[in-house]
Amino acid sequence: MRQLFILVILALLPHRSAADAFPVEIDHLYGSARIEAQPTRVVSLSFIGHDFLLSLGVVPYALRKWYGPFEFGVWPWGQEALGEETPVVMQGEIDIEAIAAMKPDLIVGQWSGMTRREYDLLSQIAPTVASAPGTGDYGMTWQDMLLRLGQATGRSDKAEAVVDRINQRIARVRVDHPEWQGATGIMVWAGTTGAYTEYDIRGKFLSELGFVTPQAIRSQSNLNHAYVKVPDEDLSPIDANVLIWLDSGASVARLNRLPLRRFMRAYSEGREIYSDLMLSSALSHSSPLSLDYALDTLVPLLEQAMDGDPATEVTSSRAAGILAGGPADDS
Repeated sequence: MRQLFILVILALLPHRSAADAFPVEIDHLYGSARIEAQPTRVVSLSFIGHDFLLSLGVVPYALRKWYGPFEFGVWPWGQEALGEETPVVMQGEIDIEAIAAMKPDLIVGQWSGMTRREYDLLSQIAPTVASAPGTGDYGMTWQDMLLRLGQATGRSDKAEAVVDRINQRIARVRVDHPEWQGATGIMVWAGTTGAYTEYDIRGKFLSELGFVTPQAIRSQSNLNHAYVKVPDEDLSPIDANVLIWLDSGASVARLNRLPLRRFMRAYSEGREIYSDLMLSSALSHSSPLSLDYALDTLVPLLEQAMDGDPATEVTSSRAAGILAGGPADDS
């Protein structure tokens, strides 16, 4: 009976997956990183990687701030996971000497633009994980980035659980919106009229919801060319079933001045979505922490834009003062 009791208790205890046994080796763009033991001092060079680490319960010793007004470069969706911790904040180019002085036991650089020379130097400081082979600098899916970080930090079970939860939520959205499946959709940076393709993390998110990149944009993109500049003189490549303008908060006037925008079907049929600073950042991070905010905010806007009725206002566009709806005229 005592032996049976012990077996039951052991079965109920949390277990570590095989991937959490150290040492682990992770292949990447520049070779392979061998991590001998669970790291405790992680330096994140990825522009969005700190979100991924925080979702696993790992507060990086140092992180690379991308942009935004928030302390430590952590946006609101990550602040609860950050808690009272105060990571070192790095900005701009990768500073090898500063990183060496931090004495990290793991350096993670997925979605960092790390060069081969930088990797060669960083890997002499600590095991360094660059982007996965065949994905380019910024072409990894959020799922792969998280699973690899789970392996590197000894939290594979946690990473798999997070991926499963968000994947299931996205799957439910797809089932609830059959009209989105196969429709064209595009995210466009409003400041310069540049489209993000399915090779970019933002385009990948739209693809997960069932949308496809317009052929005119897809034909110009590849793994190393995931952002396609669209001339103001010809906006037809981005005239999709749904057009999402990503904005830093300073491009509304520019959008309203685009002379050919009012000739697009997306404009006249009310299928433009204005994405403000917070939503644009959530989509640009596309992290396990920001995706819930992105889904909560974007799905209702997509429903408004894709309901087939040009009279339905997209609330974010109207609130921002993006003039939309009504056929183009020559006045």
